[in-house]
Amino acid sequence: MGIEICNESGAAIPEASIAAAARFAMDRMGVSLLAELSVLLVSSRVMADLHERWMDLPGPTDVLAFPMDDAEEGSLLAGGKPDSPSGGPALLGDIVLCPEVAREQALAAGHSVLDELHLLTVHGVLHLLGYDHAEPAQECEMFALQDRILEEFRRADRASRRRIAQRDADTRLLGVVGLDGPEESGSLR
Repeated sequence: MGIEICNESGAAIPEASIAAAARFAMDRMGVSLLAELSVLLVSSRVMADLHERWMDLPGPTDVLAFPMDDAEEGSLLAGGKPDSPSGGPALLGDIVLCPEVAREQALAAGHSVLDELHLLTVHGVLHLLGYDHAEPAQECEMFALQDRILEEFRRADRASRRRIAQRDADTRLLGVVGLDGPEESGSLR
């Protein structure tokens, strides 16, 4: 999966973490490994302009999603439809995030800005895949799926951090006892 992150917001954002959340959501939803996604982080001024231009609503919003290729066509899903054309990478679309709005929402929700950006990223991916929340039944389905993906992502992220911390601790311990180099590890038989 190709995920391009472009931060034009002026805020310091851990882009790799945003890409990881998007990749995780796309994987959980069965999106083809050939699919490409663009994530753009913008200022509230730019987001307000986009929100008015595309949604005809005033003021900035937290996330906008602009689908490119049609998920219904089958080209974006890993298995695809049997009669779907094969070819190059499919363009999933663009997600536009506003860190300023995310910061306000995170404060109101009582969690970190990064948690809010992860939520908005997953939300955007689901919109690109055709999910919506205009009707109560749609909202229930989309938000339940979003919550499940986010919880799985958080669990996987915590497990990954624990593995990295353990590997770092093991490396430090091996260095203390003088077994930190690859040449030494080969002589331990």
